[in-house]
Amino acid sequence: MDATGNVAQTWWDAVVRGFTVTHTTAVPLPALLGILACAVVLSIPRVTWRWFGLYVTFVHELGHAYAALMTGRFVHGLRIGLDHSGRLVSSGRSAFGAAWSGFWGYPAPAVVGLGLIAAFAAGRSGAAMSIGALVLLVSLIFLRNLTGILVAVLSAATAQLLILFAAPATVNYVVLALGIALSVGGVRDLFKLAGVHTRRRDRLAASDAFILGRTTGVPAFVWLTGFTVVIAGCALTSAWLLWGMLAV
Repeated sequence: MDATGNVAQTWWDAVVRGFTVTHTTAVPLPALLGILACAVVLSIPRVTWRWFGLYVTFVHELGHAYAALMTGRFVHGLRIGLDHSGRLVSSGRSAFGAAWSGFWGYPAPAVVGLGLIAAFAAGRSGAAMSIGALVLLVSLIFLRNLTGILVAVLSAATAQLLILFAAPATVNYVVLALGIALSVGGVRDLFKLAGVHTRRRDRLAASDAFILGRTTGVPAFVWLTGFTVVIAGCALTSAWLLWGMLAV
């Protein structure tokens, strides 16, 4: 087997190992508070959100993309702008598929964040990282602009390096930190969307809720309520899991 084959085999063995090995890491209160503080710093100040928000937007758009694939729609491409705008182009005959895909953008970061926190709590951070690494590699085929490609390549490369070289405890902390950061970022984006519908209505045309309301005939506030229910449910469940870690 040549060098390329050895590297590929080593990578694949590491991916498979993530699904078969469990590893738990205790989280002292100071460490958890530090992770929470970092998540807030990434998601709240504009200077840091400018960059971390690109990743949250990427997860948002992947939510649209994989929801579209779930209903048999064909994904033509995905674009991400430096202003945190995103656009997914997909096609299909089902009106339900279009609505389903349109819904799962804003909730995606909170859902993924909950999944990562739950994986950490269950000692399955390795599996979460392996799934993430595979999903990010597949997602590269969707990207159609430079900003999106750079975000995806950086995310995918980081995941592959962690799988190959990071110790289990490091993977655990990365999964937990990313889960919390995505949860906070998802809530931040929801407040931003609510602001578009209440104070900055000149930007309504770019709102997923507005687009869904226009294309389905179901009022935008119903879609906003749906986003809120899913995101709030994920945030509360994540908080409950984190509290449970401290109670152990």
